[in-house]
Amino acid sequence: MLQSDYFGKKIAGDSTDRYLKIRKDDFVYNDRTTKASSFGTIKRLSSYSGGIVSPIYKCFRFQPSESPAFWEWYFESGSHDPALGGLVNEGARSGRFNVSVTQFLSTNAWRPDELEQQRIADCLDSVDALIAAQGRKVEALRVHKKGLMQQLFPQEGETQPRLRFPEFEGAGEWEEGTISDIGTVLQGYGFPERYQGLRSGDFPFYKVSDISRSLGAGKTFIEEAANYVNEDQLKELRAKPIPAGTTVFAKIGEAIRSNKRAITTVSCLIDNNAAGVKAIKGRATDFFIYLTMEQISLIDHAGGVVPAVNKSAIKAIPVRFPKIAEQQRIADCLTSLDDLITAETRKLKTLKTHKKGLMQQLFPQVGKDDA
Repeated sequence: MLQSDYFGKKIAGDSTDRYLKIRKDDFVYNDRTTKASSFGTIKRLSSYSGGIVSPIYKCFRFQPSESPAFWEWYFESGSHDPALGGLVNEGARSGRFNVSVTQFLSTNAWRPDELEQQRIADCLDSVDALIAAQGRKVEALRVHKKGLMQQLFPQEGETQPRLRFPEFEGAGEWEEGTISDIGTVLQGYGFPERYQGLRSGDFPFYKVSDISRSLGAGKTFIEEAANYVNEDQLKELRAKPIPAGTTVFAKIGEAIRSNKRAITTVSCLIDNNAAGVKAIKGRATDFFIYLTMEQISLIDHAGGVVPAVNKSAIKAIPVRFPKIAEQQRIADCLTSLDDLITAETRKLKTLKTHKKGLMQQLFPQVGKDDA
């Protein structure tokens, strides 16, 4: 039998003689962990069609009286980690990290009767279904926002948007210009290690990781920093804070490709891997700048072996923009949608936290001595 009969392509070699055939509800794990402190992931095959796996994986299945769904949740809950960690540590002392099926099956496990197993699995499956549905809702809202922005802003080669609010339908073409016509480009500063680690202070010092973390939490406005500086350090750095309302983003490295943008809420500093654009009063609003920057792929304006975009390149990026009144109307519409996305993202996070807490309550918390 050829691998292509299973996978549709050649992976490591033509022969599947040593490959293991598995069926629905079988469990698979990699017996060669690379960390002495971590066993790795145990996965259940939920597909009805079954399949094959490489011999680098170890497989096992439970007795028919056991609920595979329960045991999948059991492993995910971390209840079995102390027992597995003991095997890994034992292997580390002997110079090998692989864990055989015999060793795996020799570990102690705590289990209820079949009925309770099924009730626990059904409960957590229902929570997972809620999380999946909420995740789809958040993603649908994000897709809707992206599509709406494409309608509310002129596309490449167009002079006005395809969708306008009734009061602006006869307002004509948007003005053509560059970022420098509507915003001031602000640079970041080097952040010496000796100044890092201050958890509170007069000014947050945002890094690209802070921007990513804020957006990961579903926030448009960045409010939390891992580092702060005080007035004295500000003078030593010879740095000028950037104002609240500045759209900040990565300007160097692969982080440029992520197109992550956030708006500052207080006077702050950004490191020299980031840059910002602040609206010029009377020409643009802060949120319009944010919406404009969200649609610009900075990697298209970057240069160098390590992709980077400098201040001059940002200032020269071509844009179109309407009068302030229309900018504000667009901002109001998309702000309300952003608020909805933030609220639904918060619900998703709450559901995930609830699931984690529920697993801690439904499964025994076993210590190393018990294992």
